[in-house]
Amino acid sequence: MVTADRSVTTTEDPCVTCRCNSGRLTCAKQACPVLHCPGSKIVHDPGECCPRCTGSGRYLSPPKGACMLGSVLYNSGNQFYLDQCTKCSCSNSAVSCIRETCPVHDCPAEHQIVLPGRCCPQCPEVEEVRPSCTYAGKTYGANLKVLFCPRQDGETWKLDSCKACACMQGKVRCAMPMCPPLNLPCPPNSRLEHPEGQCCPRCVESDGVCTVFGDPHYRTFDGKFYSFKGSCKYQLASDCSGHTFSVRVTNDARSTRFSAWTKTIAIKVGDLKVNLGQKMRVKVNGKKVELPYRVANRLDVNRTVDSIIVSTQIGIKVLWDGISFLEVSAPTSYRGRLCGLCGNFNSLPKDDFTNRRGRLLQDPQPFGQSWLVGGAKRSCTRPKLVANLDRARRCRGRKDHRLCNRLRSQIFDACHKKVNPTMYYKACLQDMCECPSENCYCESFTAYAHECKRLGIQLPHWRKSTRCRTGWDQFSGSGTQLGPRFPS
Repeated sequence: MVTADRSVTTTEDPCVTCRCNSGRLTCAKQACPVLHCPGSKIVHDPGECCPRCTGSGRYLSPPKGACMLGSVLYNSGNQFYLDQCTKCSCSNSAVSCIRETCPVHDCPAEHQIVLPGRCCPQCPEVEEVRPSCTYAGKTYGANLKVLFCPRQDGETWKLDSCKACACMQGKVRCAMPMCPPLNLPCPPNSRLEHPEGQCCPRCVESDGVCTVFGDPHYRTFDGKFYSFKGSCKYQLASDCSGHTFSVRVTNDARSTRFSAWTKTIAIKVGDLKVNLGQKMRVKVNGKKVELPYRVANRLDVNRTVDSIIVSTQIGIKVLWDGISFLEVSAPTSYRGRLCGLCGNFNSLPKDDFTNRRGRLLQDPQPFGQSWLVGGAKRSCTRPKLVANLDRARRCRGRKDHRLCNRLRSQIFDACHKKVNPTMYYKACLQDMCECPSENCYCESFTAYAHECKRLGIQLPHWRKSTRCRTGWDQFSGSGTQLGPRFPS
């Protein structure tokens, strides 16, 4: 038995050295150098891999350009074989040789044969009834013609995507690869997947997701979290390289003095324009449509329990809850090509505040204003929105803390180790500061629950525990909770 990190030499062939590494046996065969002495001076010591020259002697120097190997003279340009395995050539008084490396065989050395004109020995081909193996009620390896060589010695089969077995002289031998530890997290912007038919899971790149919620709070494609209280129409995300799509949002501030909320979304892909509004209203190219709605090979608009989902052929997806929660998903093919309030999707959060002119800013307010579109007179409900932070600090009462503290309670405990709730808690307090309805805290809860769901963590009862209904339920007329934030 070979222990880990220990090298051993086989008794059958001293040139073969094997090493046990991570549960696998790896063998290598040493290639011997060509000796520059007469054959009578070459000895092969027992147990040693390579022969050596004995004694000492001085030989005549070969003519210029020729080569002397042992006692034989070769002219420049000549090619010759020292033996069946070693091919040499002479060039400018230098001998260059290539030696064929022979594989390690499973059959004993005394059974190996060397065919005429061949370098390496091989196991003889035999036809015989070899021992059979029985595994899981099946018999393997009986009455089959086989070759005694490493990959054809016994019949092999797979038990599953990980474990493979072989019948070796009446015994079943099984092996499986060593997978990386599953508790190691994948790099940023990637997720762990287990492809069907493959043994080991692997990390694959994830789609970029930009989230907008509440008074508006933004989490960019690269994970930068910020708040921007602009009350106009803005470019949220756009392909600034190929111009294949754009997503614009209109932020409304009718009911407040210091806040704003996302009211409508305009998605443009080619000559298709999709508008998403309050109360789950959907228009395509200016006409109201009923869901589900489809344009073959270009666009699908569907409704789930709590959202509208717009899927495009180019891979851009938009999820909207009909109130103020919005997600934009972009495939990895758009990495480094995007611009707008959602950032540039280049895996670097630090440069997400790059404005329309390519300048990196530090403050979210001028950054957000740089992505204003459509003209202030047409799309703004208030010329300029200024955040009053002192007022925000004063307006946080006990009720706000009590409602928002649910985010840090046992209700969301399953997700706390994966997603830090601190930023969502702070966003909740800001939203409750000038909330035009009683359930503004629900929007931070919705954003947090969606982020948990993307990481594979289900929170099936959070709405019931927090009394946050879906946007669709709010518009269906059931229950007593307040309806949409904005007037129709």
